[in-house]
Amino acid sequence: MNDLARTPKQIGNTIRRARKARGWSQTVLGQKSNLRQETISLIETGNPSARMDTILTVLAALDLELRIHTRSQSSSSDIEEIF
Repeated sequence: MNDLARTPKQIGNTIRRARKARGWSQTVLGQKSNLRQETISLIETGNPSARMDTILTVLAALDLELRIHTRSQSSSSDIEEIF
């Protein structure tokens, strides 16, 4: 998995896809990350108040990591493809 995420919503979508790819429910992911199912739901819906340490805990439970690098430049046509 090599997804680009620039917003809380995109991070949530990436986490949701990874969870579903493993066949896990939100409850199972919550158990594996020692969080409540409601917290997983908030993260997956892109709640901007999700704490970074909580997101990192969820990523670790999914065996994923956060990488930071220089932002790629996109053209207006790239943005149009998103919508």
